[in-house]
Amino acid sequence: MSAPTTLAPAPEAEPMSHRRTLEALSGLLLVLFVAMLSSTVVSTALPKIIGTLNGSQTQYTWVVTATLLTATATTPIWGKLADLFNKKALVQTAIVIFLVGSVLAGLSQDAGQLIAARAFQGIGVGGLQALVQVVIAAMIPPRERGRYNGYLGGVMALATVGGPLLGGLIVDTSWLGWRWCFFVGVPIAIIALLVLQATLHLVTVRRENVKIDYLGASLIAAGVSVLLIWISFVDGSFGWLSWQTGAMVGASVVLLALAVLVEARAAEPVVPLDIVRQGTTALSIVGSLAVGMAMFGGAVFLGQYFQIGRGYSPTEAGLLTIPMMAGVLASSIVTGRMITRSGRIKPYIVVGAIVLVAGFLMLGTIDHETSLVFIGGAMLLVGIGVGMTMQNLVLAVQNAVPLKDIGAASSSVAFFRSLGGTIGVSVLGAVLARRVTEQITQDLTAAGIPASGAGSAGGSLNLSGLPDAVVQIVRNAYGDATGHIFLISAAIAVIGVIAAALLKPVTLRTSLDLPDPATSAATAAGAIDGAPVDGASPAPDGAATRR
Repeated sequence: MSAPTTLAPAPEAEPMSHRRTLEALSGLLLVLFVAMLSSTVVSTALPKIIGTLNGSQTQYTWVVTATLLTATATTPIWGKLADLFNKKALVQTAIVIFLVGSVLAGLSQDAGQLIAARAFQGIGVGGLQALVQVVIAAMIPPRERGRYNGYLGGVMALATVGGPLLGGLIVDTSWLGWRWCFFVGVPIAIIALLVLQATLHLVTVRRENVKIDYLGASLIAAGVSVLLIWISFVDGSFGWLSWQTGAMVGASVVLLALAVLVEARAAEPVVPLDIVRQGTTALSIVGSLAVGMAMFGGAVFLGQYFQIGRGYSPTEAGLLTIPMMAGVLASSIVTGRMITRSGRIKPYIVVGAIVLVAGFLMLGTIDHETSLVFIGGAMLLVGIGVGMTMQNLVLAVQNAVPLKDIGAASSSVAFFRSLGGTIGVSVLGAVLARRVTEQITQDLTAAGIPASGAGSAGGSLNLSGLPDAVVQIVRNAYGDATGHIFLISAAIAVIGVIAAALLKPVTLRTSLDLPDPATSAATAAGAIDGAPVDGASPAPDGAATRR
């Protein structure tokens, strides 16, 4: 079992004061901000970036998918490491990896290099998205955590609103250029490193003979990667019923089945099956998987819709996404405080999941002429749904597991949410590419333009070299096809509603750790006699360190 981690200010595992919590939270919020900014700052800039690098729609999708894929593969490893080693040092390591990936992305010379750099950057993102939640769980009891989730929601909204605007301004400013979309996060990450060093102090009890299940993590990453590669190229490079499909799908199934077997027998599994099988955790994972597929898969293409489908500049596209981010900000802050006041979490998750479906259903009706007011209202609903579900699904899991398993449990939810996002982006990107190419071919033929140009027009996002008549056909195709992928997002989000409805109603606990019925009496007696509390064994000399 993993060694327990306790807080420096409170060795008896009591919550920190509000002031000290905010001080420690400041660095973590900066970390979360820079991780979110890494994806949102390129969301509106990506069409121009890929166009400048003469990339294709498939490469557009993989710039996003590569980051999500490596983040997904490494998230459970980071979470397991957080149960075994110093959390502060791990967060700082993830920041450094993220920094290197950002610099490499900014120096990329073609779309292939950019995809590779984003994949490396995703390793750091995987650590940040898992470890921030883990550290917060080690500081704040679940009942109070809802209150602080409002701060998390505020940072998420700031990054998701400011990111697209900043990315748009950068690519629209000639003396900056798109490379600064990746460089801009570097100084913020350095500041986060310094703030964490000064404000975050945790005591870690280390354990010898640590074993990390690298084989299981590798099998999971390989299985998911093969599946995503198949999704990206099926019905384009080869057919649905072909030997390539059989080989790739079969290999993915075998790899993932082997991963389950390895995880079931591993001494330290990266995705602990005994935790995953618990009712609350299992349903939260299903809900996170659905929310991740719907949110990441749908929202990633909004910037592309506004720019290519509607002809707006990157800066204007960033401004047009504000309603969705305002929904995330308002709903996360309001519901966080309401959860802290009542201790109940299920009603908010259920309502949020329903609102998310409604928002995607509205977006599913859009085309290249839809009113921007209608689109803004739909995005507002999507943002409200995301704000009410995403963080609270993690909170539900953290409330159901003991402190020693917080890292593995939190990272499991983050893993499946990121996995859902990876699959969602890849699937919806593939669907969008197919529909756009088909519609462009039909419209070019109807306009009397040689259809041989459809492939290049549909495959490249650089519209500057195309005739005006072809550009309009391409814009209409993207504008009309985007609504279809939002309908798919709505269908996926329905699964999240079902999972939320099946969650067991609970009242969030006010303690950092779950009480242990078998040892609580002995622990209480031992505390009076001076024995260690919380059932923890005394650390060997020099094992407990403060950083």
